Amino acid sequence: MIETVGRLVGADARALALVAELEQTIATERAAGEARATRLGGRPKVYFEEWNEPLITGIRWVSELIGIAGGEDCFGELSVHPNAKQRILADPAVVIPRAPDLIIGSWCGKHFQPAHVTSRPGWEAIPAVKDGHVVEIKSAILLAPGPAAIREGLPAIGRCLDRLG
Repeated sequence: MIETVGRLVGADARALALVAELEQTIATERAAGEARATRLGGRPKVYFEEWNEPLITGIRWVSELIGIAGGEDCFGELSVHPNAKQRILADPAVVIPRAPDLIIGSWCGKHFQPAHVTSRPGWEAIPAVKDGHVVEIKSAILLAPGPAAIREGLPAIGRCLDRLG
């Protein structure tokens, strides 16, 4: 799409340079993700929360970025649904048996509150909660598809995974 828009506005060279930059970022982060998974003895399970009332899991590109960074999206099977209503978790308890190693909150339009998440009934048993791996990544750099999600969101996910070990 970047190349198409670039051609439409007469900025072919700039568009191609941006695409090359984004592809390089993805390749670099993919290699780092593989190294993380090796260092950690496997891909850490990541629960991504896009919204808290009701609980909404991550959209497809977020799930893909988690995978590139070396993690495994706990609810990757839901990420294929572009409609947020189809990614709602009716019961917060369904997260508990998925046992995420990392919880990333990115509540669109409001500040993520880790204490709100960690105080949910039964969630004290989740490895991420027990180990203090409940973090925020600002929605502005992750929940909008496009360059920011790759330039800023992908490395931010990687930094969160780096804190695991």
